Amino acid sequence: MADVTSQEPQGDVTDASTFDTEQLGFMCGIEVHQQLATGKLHSRQPSELFDVTIDRVPGDWPRYARKLRLASGEGGKVDVAARFEKRRNRSFVYIQSPNSGLIELDESPPLSHDSDALDVALTVSAMLGAKPVGAVQTMRKTVVDGSNTSGFQRTSLISTDGTLKTDTGDVGIDVLCLEEDSARKLDTIPTDHGEQVIYNLDRLGVPLIEIATSPDIQSPEHAKETAMALGRTLRDTRRVRRGLGSIRQDLNVSVACGDRVEIKGCQDLGWIPRIVRLEMVRQVHMYRLANELRSSLGLPPLPSNRDLDDSGMESEVAEAVAQYIPLEYTDVTNAFASCESRMVTEGLAKGYTMLSLPLNGFAGKIGSKTFDVEGAQLPRLGRELAGAAKLAGVSGVFHSDELPAYGIEEEHVEAVRKQLELASNDAFVLCLAPSWQARLALESVGRRARHAFHRIPQEVRNVVVKKGAPDDGTTTPMRPLPGGARMYPETDVPTIPIRHDHWQAIIDNLPMRQEERMERLAQTELSEDQCKQLLSRELDDVFFDHHESKTKAWGTLLLEHESVQPAVLSSILTVREAGGITREGIEQVVDNFAQSHHVTTQEIEAYADENGLVPADIGDLESIVEGIVLERIDFVQERGMAAMGPLMGVVMGACPGVDGKEVSAVLRAMIQRHS
Repeated sequence: MADVTSQEPQGDVTDASTFDTEQLGFMCGIEVHQQLATGKLHSRQPSELFDVTIDRVPGDWPRYARKLRLASGEGGKVDVAARFEKRRNRSFVYIQSPNSGLIELDESPPLSHDSDALDVALTVSAMLGAKPVGAVQTMRKTVVDGSNTSGFQRTSLISTDGTLKTDTGDVGIDVLCLEEDSARKLDTIPTDHGEQVIYNLDRLGVPLIEIATSPDIQSPEHAKETAMALGRTLRDTRRVRRGLGSIRQDLNVSVACGDRVEIKGCQDLGWIPRIVRLEMVRQVHMYRLANELRSSLGLPPLPSNRDLDDSGMESEVAEAVAQYIPLEYTDVTNAFASCESRMVTEGLAKGYTMLSLPLNGFAGKIGSKTFDVEGAQLPRLGRELAGAAKLAGVSGVFHSDELPAYGIEEEHVEAVRKQLELASNDAFVLCLAPSWQARLALESVGRRARHAFHRIPQEVRNVVVKKGAPDDGTTTPMRPLPGGARMYPETDVPTIPIRHDHWQAIIDNLPMRQEERMERLAQTELSEDQCKQLLSRELDDVFFDHHESKTKAWGTLLLEHESVQPAVLSSILTVREAGGITREGIEQVVDNFAQSHHVTTQEIEAYADENGLVPADIGDLESIVEGIVLERIDFVQERGMAAMGPLMGVVMGACPGVDGKEVSAVLRAMIQRHS
């Protein structure tokens, strides 16, 4: 049987559902990064995060300015991603939050691993059936985007070769690592010489578990299922952070005619299938465009499977393309002297230069914004070129396939074409920025245009996000895919052996799975909704551990007052169950002690007594109720049980503080006796 992945990809790019994953040679794996609810990994600082924006940073938090330099990896090579970041010429300002010290500032050596974080990582390893390493060796992973003050991230391999069970099929777990989270970016300020990026150090050093799966994911829907299953496994430990940003999923996606890309920013699991499908479509589109471009120059086509590529042939194509598309930049600022575009006039007023890069033979191939059947932007080369330019720090570029537009008129387009001496099938790209930055941006554009004759580059891409949610599921370039050259040993952190007795203790004390927890809750008198809510809020252990009676009242109290200390709520309920607080007084008592960490039943009883929240001593309830019924005997005999409603209010008024359920039972019995 012929290998379907060696056939030309079938499907319509305007409708992602027309593509078949098997026919395309689809491959996908997931990387999950989960923050742990422990102290920081190498500094003994708390992992408390401070929810501040750049305009709300306290004035007394110190700030430190830095620039980072390149360093070669253990093999003496400089990583491609690190080299690219260095060319962006960025500087960094670090804001020292109260939970960051000399280690976060890279002014002091790191400490050994936080023992709790290591135990959590080993626990997750055991839950996934992964095999622990003999000894934990910390490595440095070069990072020069400024998110780590040291210029590297510390990461430690904990285990390998695990298995995640899903309904669709098993997914292998290649590695599980324990690493430091990065600093949080607060702002980016453009300058004449490069961007200045401002980071908050509160998140730097927070422990992360990184889990990387094998490429066993069978479909876009299976990718979502896998991410959800990994999330459940991590939450089952009850030792991970919750909330927005505490867990991040990266998708590794490829099809046979494309190549592997890593997609970041997949916060909303519901978007994962759409993001994956759109990446498949993008890779097919760029493959088809590459062959169209190659055909226009009489170059041999790309095979439909990257495994069939001929490296010698691709080198020859690259040489021919480099001659066909020289990286030559022309200053066309004068052509825009009369341009009334706001973007252009404001840029020229700042002294910016309008540079142009000709792209021979690209007219009509860069594309303009169009949409698929679901409203997502269709893939187009122009978006890839703009993404490449933005990595140099510019806000964007203009290209001839979309002009005239943005206030740039036909006369300006023709002036550029004339100055560049372009043929009708040639295109051009414009960049308005400081001269050095415009050249860097157009160099990135030119190299990306040259790469359009080849298979897509291996790179990290970012989901397009607006207002905290995916915009349409499409992605933009972020940086080249890093390689092994950025890893080298960390000499400041000692190696930690994983002893057999330590590993056995982890295995013997694994946390309950969600199914087991739900079964335990189902054996109580709680409603199904209460069970689900306690489980989703991770309050089920609190429900069982902090109060003797496993009643609906205890469950309700926990759910309604989640922020109050469980021990305090338990003491209040104990007093209530003993008849020391009226039903109506519960809320007032809880509010009074809400900020306490501990309170005695005597203190609660005293407060209830002082504030009139103790049930009244009314003697014989039955005699009082019977007296009220006899006073209204005609009404009772006429209405029968329908008299319950009107008489309840009368009895409650006569018996302040008495439990309504008790009054109802006595009143019902008395009406039945006399009607």
